[in-house]
Amino acid sequence: MQYRSPRWLPGGHAQTIWPALFSRRHAGPPPRWRRERWDTPDGDFIDVDFLAGAPADAPLLVLFHGLEGDRHSHSSIAFASVAQARGWQMALPHFRGCSGELNRAPRAYHSGDYEEVGWILQRLRAQHGRPLRAAGVSLGGNALLRWAEEAGSDAAHTALAVSSICSPLDLAACGAHIGRGFNKLVYTRRFLNTMIPKALRKLEQHPGLFDGERLRHATTLLEFDNLFTAPLHGFRDAPDYYARASAKPHLHRIRIPALVLNARNDPFVPAHSLPQAHEVGAQVTLWQPGHGGHVGFPAGRPPGHLLTMPEQVCDWLARHH
Repeated sequence: MQYRSPRWLPGGHAQTIWPALFSRRHAGPPPRWRRERWDTPDGDFIDVDFLAGAPADAPLLVLFHGLEGDRHSHSSIAFASVAQARGWQMALPHFRGCSGELNRAPRAYHSGDYEEVGWILQRLRAQHGRPLRAAGVSLGGNALLRWAEEAGSDAAHTALAVSSICSPLDLAACGAHIGRGFNKLVYTRRFLNTMIPKALRKLEQHPGLFDGERLRHATTLLEFDNLFTAPLHGFRDAPDYYARASAKPHLHRIRIPALVLNARNDPFVPAHSLPQAHEVGAQVTLWQPGHGGHVGFPAGRPPGHLLTMPEQVCDWLARHH
């Protein structure tokens, strides 16, 4: 990736926090969305937002959002702006419980939810009538890569190419990193401020599902995943979840073009945990710029804009057809 961070915004924390709060997310008018609600095979639902106004025969980009993300996330808006400028269609599936309404089933979503990703992609492929391109931000990127790994050569029937952006590919390393110091104080607290109330609403839906009193006192994502994410999704505990859901150990199994983008100063993803060239297959391209923060990559004069990263990711995806 060709990226140089602006001099006025140094460091991984600044390049993460400022873009999420202040930088310009779109060029021209903000994206408009059209929502579809899909019933899932297990009796639940998900909501999928489609970028309004794209031609029916245009290429389709599918974007999977990150932890507690949605169509209002700064990265979702930036990708939608780039897709709109190119005349592409774009679909943004919301993971269960992230579209503004609590889902019905006694489950939520997680970093290794590749079966859900596969079901979504196959349905979009059928609607679109030809293979699509897909990208995933943070948690969504890890889940997307896990799908590509599990699907192997069959993935080519559904997707032309995939990309992950700032994804925690080694969940144990990232979980430990975000649970310490400034990261715990700022980022972990922000996530838990929405995740714990949402989980407690799930407990009201399904009494006895987990220990609500212990969850109320969780202060790290590891504790949350031990009490909620792991047991609700078939994992023994958080370490088992992290081991089985991480994409990094299986990157050599990917059989379609895959771009793996991680800034080396990402506060969520320690640089030592990033995959090296000898750990990935021939179809995997690694982009590891020194700067950018976590899903930041701001550019331009203050307050900056967020279009450089999605433009380059979409350029890469477009080369595969």
